[in-house]
Amino acid sequence: MSVEENISRVTITIPKDVTLIAVSKTKPIEAIEEAYNMGIRDFGENKVQELVDKYDKLPKDIRWHLIGHLQRNKVKYIVGKVHLIHSLDGLKLLDEIEKQYKANNAIAQVLIQINIGKEESKTGAYLENLEELLEACEVCNHVKVKGLMAIIPQGSEESCRDYFKKMKNIFCELKKRKFNNITMEVLSMGMTDDYQIAIEEGSNMVRIGSGIFGKRNYYNK
Repeated sequence: MSVEENISRVTITIPKDVTLIAVSKTKPIEAIEEAYNMGIRDFGENKVQELVDKYDKLPKDIRWHLIGHLQRNKVKYIVGKVHLIHSLDGLKLLDEIEKQYKANNAIAQVLIQINIGKEESKTGAYLENLEELLEACEVCNHVKVKGLMAIIPQGSEESCRDYFKKMKNIFCELKKRKFNNITMEVLSMGMTDDYQIAIEEGSNMVRIGSGIFGKRNYYNK
């Protein structure tokens, strides 16, 4: 199927109040332009260098999402270019984001990434460290937390639902509390293979890559 056909097929399965992010990592400019011409404006990239390269070559009304692990030494390159950072996972990264955005008199919109399955192969904050991270976010002047993100462990539909439910419960509990600099507006969870389950369990932002662009080619960047 073409990018256009995939977008037509996917968008009819996504409610109007759920944001679709087309994950364009490793995909060429031409494929992103096809999606753009179909009305997609939110695109997700894993790597800073690839995002910056594409930012310079594509329309400026695209909302870029940094969905991969963000290294501290790369933060300075995305100031003013990224609509939403999905992967705030610890105090050191928070400090660097605050520092770099302060230097540019800018505001970073971020999601706290939760490692809900405690997988060693994945980044994200563990739940036991969440309160400390929230407290640190409250005293920032250049970082605004807009919600939560998770990449759940692969498994059965039942286990997927269980992890999505846990995330939704955390999201709802935080939403009841009053914070400085923190609002629970976005719950980013669900990818190509499980986004419909994620939406059923409360996700309002899904990240779909191969379901739109086909299989990734890591040798064709």
